[in-house]
This record gives sequence, structure tokens and C-alpha cells, in this order.
Amino acid sequence: MKKYIYNGILILVGIIIAFPLFSMGYYTMVRTSTPQFCASCHEIEFAYNTWKTSTHVNNEQGFVADCMDCHLPAPHDTVEFFYAKTAHGIKDIFVHFTQDMTRYDHELQRQKAYSSFKNDQCQKCHRNILFMPDKRGAMLAHRSVVYARPGYEKRCVDCHRNLVHNAREYYAYKQYEISYRGLGL
Repeated sequence: MKKYIYNGILILVGIIIAFPLFSMGYYTMVRTSTPQFCASCHEIEFAYNTWKTSTHVNNEQGFVADCMDCHLPAPHDTVEFFYAKTAHGIKDIFVHFTQDMTRYDHELQRQKAYSSFKNDQCQKCHRNILFMPDKRGAMLAHRSVVYARPGYEKRCVDCHRNLVHNAREYYAYKQYEISYRGLGL
């Protein structure tokens, strides 16, 4: 009988310790996953302000793509997601405290980010890209990306480079703009 009581006490103590630790970890993850948190560093203010004026925030669907939607892998791959989030966070903290803001090159950082993007990151949101009856050219171009022949692989950002993080004087509302044409290759 004493063995069961001892085991029960250990389980109860484990729960009492683990629940607050898990809750704090989850709360920290949620709080540090917002665009406003990202913008709290002066290096990221430019990216935040240009994101706010892009169609990834202002669109007729009312959908908002946050920083994590593009810059981190899909959350369903939990281990890779937490690893990438932690690595990005450590890198950003290091840059924040060690690099002079006058030497911070936004265009270089933008190119580094684009070079790391995988199509899966875009296709988390843009899932129905093969059925665009009013945009046959776009539909065919997307087909060559989704079903690429070996040696002809393309990334979404090869054509769609200038959608986000461009300095604008105004907010870009997709529904009021001329139809977007990808840059092509």
C-alpha cells in the first residue's frame, strides 16, 4: 500500500511542477509569435512596417499572414518548428545586441530570408493555386512549380519576390490594384 501512495505522491508532484512549466513555455511561445513582438526590436521595425502595408495584411479575404506563417516551418512539424523558432530567436537576439543598426542591411537580410524559403511555407496558406479559371497563365505557371520536372524545380519566391517587405508610401490593398503579374524567371 505504501508503494502506491509513494507513486501517487510522485505523480502529483510531477504534475504540480510540470503544469506551470508547460504553461509558462506555451505562454512564452504564444507571446513571442506575434508581429508586434517581432517589431519590438529596432532591426525588425522596417520589416514590420513594410509587412503592414503589404497584401499579406490588406486583402479582400481579410486574411493576415503573420511573420511565423512565412518565416517558420508549418507548426504541424512540431520539432522542426520549435527548433527553427528557437534558432531564429537566438539569431535575432545576437544581432540585436551585437550589430550596429547603421550596418544592418535590410536588402541583404531579405535575400537571405528568400533563399531559405521553401514552397511548403507559401502553400500553407496558398493551397488552391492550381485552379484559377480567370488566370490561366498563373494556373499553368503554378502547375510547373507544384509538379516540377527534375532539374526544373522553382520556388514560389522566384516569381513572387516583391509582394512583402518593400518600402511603400501607401497601404497596398489587393482588391484596388491592377491584377498582379509574377516576375517570371
